[in-house]
Parts: sequence; structure tokens; C-alpha cells
Amino acid sequence: MKRLLDSIVENNKKWTREGNVASYIPELSKVDREHIGICVSTLDGEEYCSGNSELKFTIQSISKIITLMLAIIDNGKKYVFSRVGMEPTEAAFNSIINLEAKNPQKPINPMINAGAIATVSMIAGNDGKETFNRILKFTRKISGNPEININEAVYKSEKETGNRNRALAYFMKSTGVLKGDVEEILDVYFKQCSMEVTCGDLARIGSMLANDGVLPWNGQRVVPRDVARIVKTIMVTCGMYDASGEFAVHIGVPAKSGVGGGILACVTRRMGIGVVGPSLDEKGNSIAGMKVLEELSKEMDLSIF
Repeated sequence: MKRLLDSIVENNKKWTREGNVASYIPELSKVDREHIGICVSTLDGEEYCSGNSELKFTIQSISKIITLMLAIIDNGKKYVFSRVGMEPTEAAFNSIINLEAKNPQKPINPMINAGAIATVSMIAGNDGKETFNRILKFTRKISGNPEININEAVYKSEKETGNRNRALAYFMKSTGVLKGDVEEILDVYFKQCSMEVTCGDLARIGSMLANDGVLPWNGQRVVPRDVARIVKTIMVTCGMYDASGEFAVHIGVPAKSGVGGGILACVTRRMGIGVVGPSLDEKGNSIAGMKVLEELSKEMDLSIF
């Protein structure tokens, strides 16, 4: 496996020079675009890594699957999906069009920014601090890494420049989607996106999902089986934004991307995968990361279709 990963990383280094790093969050524009890394975590506890796998990067939108799991655990799937949809979209992840044109009462899915902000508002906590601490504690548990924390510089950068997300949140407040203090909810959202992870952290979270909610390294159930399956299904249909269909055709596994350059993927009953490649395409997905996953999927016949 290690030899295969080394070969795949070497084959796809050229793709790091395509696209651009995220610049609308100023702190993210400072990252080296030529990083590329991968980790695979199997259900028998083995871990294989290659490239810049130890690189720390912010989780960004990959955190949306974490908060979706928590929201469903706290409230049940019926309540969560009464307030957030589960349909794919052709619009960009930070678009306001669907909110206005399709259903002002309900963001179209929990993987776009509007839906993720609404999801955060459903997570239990007496205040924003308690809510975020629950998200952080849960992330540490499902990744097996008690050291995960937020990147303060990225958090401040997101908070200072997150006006599009503020627009989405205040629009949802006006239509009754958001309940609670808008700025407090947004602060939690900016913090969750700023959690710093490695490919290994993502791979272990992916292995938990691949194991239907059970941590492979200790056998502890942390997510109900039906919740894990719901999340994996939404990852297939919505996890790669408006490129989810193309990703399903070429790679064919549940996955979630983030503009920090990471992608988390999982193959049920086989493995979790974490990749990083900070240079993004126009839809916000890692170019090198997707190429690495495509080659791995072909070599190991990972597609679920």
C-alpha cells in the first residue's frame, strides 16, 4: 500500500501547479500550493501515508459532515431535515440564489454554507462557546487526535472577511430558518471551519464512517449506524459541491472537500482516506487531491457504483 501511495503522489505532483489557493480568506492565500499528501486508514487499524501527509491545514467545509452528525444525534433526522434539505445543487457553495429562488424556508442541503450554518444552529449548547466545545470534543474523538484545535489566525481572518456568510445567515434569520443569535452562530461556524487537521485525522474520521459509526481502533460506537449512512449518502450527492456528479462518475466514493485543500473520503467496510492539495479548481475542490483519489480509486477498484 505504501508503495502504491508513493507512486500515486509522484504521478500527480504536476497537478499542484494548476488552479489557485483560496484567497477570499486572506490567511489561506499564504499556503504553499505545491503541497500534496495522502493517508489511508483501514478498518483493521493500519495507516499508510505519503507525501506531505503531516501538513496541518484547516478543515474548512469538511467540518460540515461533523456538525451534521452532531445535529442529527441531538435532534433526530426528522427535525434536522425539516429545516435543511438533502438535494444536490448546481449553484456554488456560498450562493444565495437557492435561498431566494427555491425555498426561502429551507437551505437546499447541509453541505453548502447556508445549510451548514443552519445545521450549526441546531447543535445543543447553552451558548456559542459550549456548542463549539462540543464540536471540538467530538472532532477529537472521531479522529483519535486529542490535540486538534483551531488555527487562530485563520479564524480571525474568516471572521473579519466572512460577509457573504453573514448575508446568508441574516437572510435565513429573516425567513425563520435560523433560531438564536446570528453572530453567535456564525462565530461557531467560523471556529469549526478553522480547526486544524492532517490527512491522518481525516482518514481516521473516514474510517469511522466506513465502519458505520464505530471507531476501528477501539470498537467504540460514536455515531448511530443510520446517521453514518445518511451522512455518507449526502457526501455522495452533495459533498463536492456542484462537482459532486462528476466526482461520483470518476471516483465513486463518499467524499467531502474543503477550501483548505483537504478531501475526506470513505469506502464502506474498507477504509477512510484523507488527502490534501491546497490549489483549488473554480468550484473550490482540490485539483491534485481529486486526481490522487481518482488514481487510487482505479487502482483499488473503490467505486461503490
